[in-house]
Amino acid sequence: MVTPLDCKSVKMFRRVLGKTLGLLGYTIQYGCIAHCAFEYIGEFVVCSGPSMEPTIVNHDIVFSERMSRHLCKIQKGDVVIVKSPFDPHMNICKRVIGLEGDKICTSGPLDLLKTHTYVPMGHVWLEGDNRRNSTDSRNYGPIPYALIRGRVCLKLWPLHSFGTLSESPTKRIIKAQSDSDSD
Repeated sequence: MVTPLDCKSVKMFRRVLGKTLGLLGYTIQYGCIAHCAFEYIGEFVVCSGPSMEPTIVNHDIVFSERMSRHLCKIQKGDVVIVKSPFDPHMNICKRVIGLEGDKICTSGPLDLLKTHTYVPMGHVWLEGDNRRNSTDSRNYGPIPYALIRGRVCLKLWPLHSFGTLSESPTKRIIKAQSDSDSD
């Protein structure tokens, strides 16, 4: 025999279960939307280290958009977030100095003999703006394009430097392969 108290308990249980499942459904739905936004649109990045000074200093917050990477629209001079070639759990922030086929001068400004290398297909050459304090392609060579996570398009913090990033302070001029005959 079913008592009225049992019916009320069942109704309350169904109501609580329905609300819990509804909340779980919304959580999964919004989690999927957030994942797609961060994976395909962009993400906020807190930068650390001195390699990009003075353009980006320690604890600056930037927005890295992902569409340029997916559309293969990364250009020379862009600042990019890249998976580290040494530690896949770490991201690095560097400036694109050369694209595939470009001739890169790998010697220092005071070296008597100038050495060059070409960026292979499917790779980019990255350097930090603070050349004296940066581990970059001069140390580990060209980086596969697939390691690029996104292009930094805005500096968000600190507020006094909010906006697009400045040009490279090193003013590195990179010659394309077709220009290499003049060297």
